[in-house]
Amino acid sequence: MKKRLIIFFGLVLVLGFSFQSIAQFTKEEAADREKWEEFLKTAEIIAQEQPFDKREAVTEPWVLTLEKDGVKNKAIWKDVQGRAKGFMESWKWEIAAYLLDKHLGLNMVPPTVERRFQGNRGSCQLWIKSMMSLKKKFEEKIKTPSIKVFYWNRAFYKQRAFDNLIANEDRHQNQYLITDDWRMILIDHSRSFRTAKKFTKKLIYDEKYKEGPTFIMRELPRDLYEKIKSLNAEVIKGVVGEYLTDSEIEAVLIRKDLIVNWIEDRIKQMGEDKVLYD
Repeated sequence: MKKRLIIFFGLVLVLGFSFQSIAQFTKEEAADREKWEEFLKTAEIIAQEQPFDKREAVTEPWVLTLEKDGVKNKAIWKDVQGRAKGFMESWKWEIAAYLLDKHLGLNMVPPTVERRFQGNRGSCQLWIKSMMSLKKKFEEKIKTPSIKVFYWNRAFYKQRAFDNLIANEDRHQNQYLITDDWRMILIDHSRSFRTAKKFTKKLIYDEKYKEGPTFIMRELPRDLYEKIKSLNAEVIKGVVGEYLTDSEIEAVLIRKDLIVNWIEDRIKQMGEDKVLYD
């Protein structure tokens, strides 16, 4: 989906959630994700619409208004499966991306669950309040506050690692949401988990990336790197369940090895303290 509305959600007081933002969660915030997941699965659908231009929102998602215990919040639901405008799409990859994000401790993908709508299975992702998209930031030349630049750059490096791992070939600027406290949210993963050779021979974001060497995994949290490094078929299957096939899992593991080799080479060149941080 190409555009995101700016949606306010106010579940904190009623449901007892402690989220200040739903991106780059603190440990306390991350512990509450299961409550959001339960809300997405069980809240009543009180309104539904498809407000997006189909030329941009090729997956034709629905915006659902959900209500539970007097609390309302919006979510995006999609059931796309197959080829659309030259790309393979799957609602299952939305859920797999969220589950893998949780396992890795990346904490940048909003809660996403499976939910039936109009008799069909699909992904249902929580909508949140955002200040702007990355596209708006660039188009309006909005500068990152100097006090936030260091952490903003590190968020980008983590995004590069994640998209390298899941082979997200469609991370355009509307898929980065920026909160009012300058935390990064990553949305729309229905074109991820590719298995073609172009996604298992090399990383998307490396020194040869078309936009230049700035767009690489310059430095990563040590625990994120170690969790990526420890992935195996059994672990991934346990995390994502039915939402990835065996061949998709195998492709993830090939990319994991590419990431590990790339990081190890960078450590040899620059020193571990320049590449990994605690």
